[in-house]
Amino acid sequence: MEEIETPLCSCCGRVISPDDNAVHFSCPSCGEITIWRCEQCRKFTNNYKCVKCGFEGP
Repeated sequence: MEEIETPLCSCCGRVISPDDNAVHFSCPSCGEITIWRCEQCRKFTNNYKCVKCGFEGP
């Protein structure tokens, strides 16, 4: 049986469930890392940081 990797919010580190109103996108700077943002961090415009290039965004 294949193991499914659950995404974590790039802002707060919370596990993102399938029914969460989250978004994901490639890092705007390097494009190599997928940034995940949970509904709460999106609502409060919490900052995220790319683990590869260090880019920070709202």
